[in-house]
Amino acid sequence: MRMSGPMRWATLSFATAEAYGPYKNEEVVGEALAPFRDRVVIATKFGFEFSPDGGQSGMNSRPEHIREVAEASLKRLKTDRIDLFYQHRVDPNVPIEDVAGTVRELIREGKVKHFGLSEAGPQTIRRAHAVQPVTALQSEYSLWWREPEKKILPTLEELGIGFVPFSPLGKGFLTGVISESTTFDSKDFRNIVPRFTAENRKANQGLVDLLGKIAAWKKATPAQIALAWLLARKPWIVPIPGTTKLHRLEENLGAAGVELTPDDLGKIEGALSRITVQGDRYPAHLQARIGR
Repeated sequence: MRMSGPMRWATLSFATAEAYGPYKNEEVVGEALAPFRDRVVIATKFGFEFSPDGGQSGMNSRPEHIREVAEASLKRLKTDRIDLFYQHRVDPNVPIEDVAGTVRELIREGKVKHFGLSEAGPQTIRRAHAVQPVTALQSEYSLWWREPEKKILPTLEELGIGFVPFSPLGKGFLTGVISESTTFDSKDFRNIVPRFTAENRKANQGLVDLLGKIAAWKKATPAQIALAWLLARKPWIVPIPGTTKLHRLEENLGAAGVELTPDDLGKIEGALSRITVQGDRYPAHLQARIGR
């Protein structure tokens, strides 16, 4: 990944956020990584407020709040610096220049090393980058969500910003283990995602079938092909798959050994051009938070 600034990536990078839990994930990550702190990179996020019951109560990227989050995250992570500090979502009530300026101050104070954005639009990225160089953008990108190719990827390449795609496996759909008959836990976020209605899962099955064919041909799994495709796009794209199972982690790591040649990529592109993915990736109330 090309980085803005002299950042050396450690062998392992871990991404967390105050919103995950909230707070609990940072505490777990901090405790687990404390013995290895100088051998890993830790990224976390700011940008939300939370009610006493732990629910999100709105966005907040005001400078004073960013500082409060930074101090709290440093304590939970048991560290003296945050390697990469992302704005979780663009706050429409706070100029991005104020956000970037605050992170710039934290960097000068040694509490943060690098600045990141998440789900930001091209103009916001440019405005932030002009104040404090943006090291990485974390947004959704995968074989079934290719919208970033239109404006985001060209912007990042021009500015030398790394890209960290989340949900690179389509929230599990691209692994091939989810069908139209799959049921999710009542608390599973996918229950409210339009793309995961039974009707849309059935309509999108063609993409999974294609991945299965390519995987068999390359002697890999569908998940590994989906990740290898991202890795082959640009050298500064680093997907961030999530999992709760060790064997899935090992499977994901195996994607780094899957080589997709230009001919392979051309065949995949040709096949994808004949598939139209059905359904929005977010419900309407969350769709409004992205691409600002």
